[in-house]
Amino acid sequence: MSLIELNQSDIVKKQYKFKLRAFFGSFSSLAFMQVLGLLFSLGGSGGMGFSSEHYSIHISYYSAETVLVFTFLWAFLTAILITARAARYDDFSFVSNRVSSNIANALFLISTSVIGGTSAILSGYLLRVITYFTSDVQYGVNSGLLVAPKEFFLGIFATILYVLLFSSFGYIFGMLVQINKIFIVLLPCIIIGAFIFLGITNEGMVKVVFDFIFRESVFSLFLIKVVGISGLLFAGATVLSNRMEVRK
Repeated sequence: MSLIELNQSDIVKKQYKFKLRAFFGSFSSLAFMQVLGLLFSLGGSGGMGFSSEHYSIHISYYSAETVLVFTFLWAFLTAILITARAARYDDFSFVSNRVSSNIANALFLISTSVIGGTSAILSGYLLRVITYFTSDVQYGVNSGLLVAPKEFFLGIFATILYVLLFSSFGYIFGMLVQINKIFIVLLPCIIIGAFIFLGITNEGMVKVVFDFIFRESVFSLFLIKVVGISGLLFAGATVLSNRMEVRK
């Protein structure tokens, strides 16, 4: 019998630190994805113009929406990556169980969500600086930290929650794929089929689901919804992980 008794929190802490070191390269891929999103955003997300005999005005809109999409994709793929067999086998180097492993994974994904969401919002300001020096902008309308600090920080927190939501979807998707590879094809077919079916049989159903998650105007309710959905997905992934063999 070992004289050293470890509690759950110590095990989770060690696994979490290990995952930060082991998957540190994922932050390089985050930088690459966000730079790629910035390049796609340089052309602007829309515009309008009008002219008369004496003047001509063209208005272009620049936003970090493309960067956000690439960040969500990165979060989804990163969550799948940490459910891979090789990543699971690394946990066997610790005196641990499936619960501590899943808690450490959730903490890691929360950390990546904070970094990914914050950098995605800040990239919007970098985009404005780049367009200011590389285009013939005569006048710019901006709302930043000094102009509206409340909106700035709410935007960061909301983006972090969005990234966490996509991470939780990726995590349970990856866990299902580890149980059976057929889910690689089956899950996308089910999701696409459900959207098509709901779109045909009930035109408003897809919109209701989308608005319920992504268009909540009250931030506290949005926080509860995202944390609740993400928590359920992580809990479901933990239950699924208990169905796996210790080692294949």
